[in-house]
Amino acid sequence: MTAREAVETLLAGRPRTPAVPFAESYAPANIALAKYWGKRDEALNLPTASSLSISLGDLGSHVRLAPAPEGAPTDTITLNGAPLSPDTPFARRASAYFDLFRPSPSFRFDLQARNTIPTAAGFASSASGFAALAKAADALFGWNLPRQSLSILARLGSGSAARSLADGFVEWHAGERSDGMDSFATPLPDRWPALRIGACVLSSAEKPVGSRDGMRRSVRTCPFYSSWPDLVARDIATLHDAIAARDIALLGATAESNCLAMHSLMMATRPPILYFLPETLTAIRAVWAARADGLPVWFTMDAGPNLKLLFESSSESSVRALFPTATIVSPFA
Repeated sequence: MTAREAVETLLAGRPRTPAVPFAESYAPANIALAKYWGKRDEALNLPTASSLSISLGDLGSHVRLAPAPEGAPTDTITLNGAPLSPDTPFARRASAYFDLFRPSPSFRFDLQARNTIPTAAGFASSASGFAALAKAADALFGWNLPRQSLSILARLGSGSAARSLADGFVEWHAGERSDGMDSFATPLPDRWPALRIGACVLSSAEKPVGSRDGMRRSVRTCPFYSSWPDLVARDIATLHDAIAARDIALLGATAESNCLAMHSLMMATRPPILYFLPETLTAIRAVWAARADGLPVWFTMDAGPNLKLLFESSSESSVRALFPTATIVSPFA
């Protein structure tokens, strides 16, 4: 099944013309505690393993989606106030996504997007961006898709966007079907008011290897990639236990270990992928030293050089002193 065919299945019987002049939406970025790295189907963004994440509150993507004026030669796309050329990576990805549900070949969209996190720097901006786009398209056309279908629609733009449609903890089920209709994300009911996330921006530069290319390379060439799905399944089970018990030590240790395992896959890929910068290693060592001194703080990283800290509100002042430029997020505020 192609992505276009998947969308046709999702939208069967639903309108294909805009129901309102424009639609605005927001979706949070999410940080995977058990990571997504590798696909069993690239066209449908179907993962080789499930994953579990935490959303980042007001760190994410705002979008305004509308039909472009009649006769517009291309989609008009603005990111953070700057008009983008159609051949820029973000514009190409957005237009390719619009092609999945464009009412006619000549129909053009006007997209205004604003990220409150760095773009293409390992802060899941594509996840929040495509989740917000899916929500905006749903509102623009009046589809009223159920959450499961909306998660699938978002996934077709960016895999981890499936997890950015809800706040709090979210699990993306890998699924088994070849059409991907059982691969979607569901929010967990658990709430953890004391949980805090510290977003440490060590570099906002675009990463040298995109996640899509990096995943493809790891699946094909990493000699121990086959062990990854089983490791993730075990870590997700442990994370469920940690969340149920609000055990920050178990949550933090599991997320940190899973993160380092993913980056080990990348480094064993041929040719290797290394997102760490010298500043990354300095920050990691600072976390480890602080924890050895009794501060209960852990880290995780996605495909980029930036750290996300995991701790509770009782440690917030100490973490702020250690990382004064970090943005502290209260996911359940």
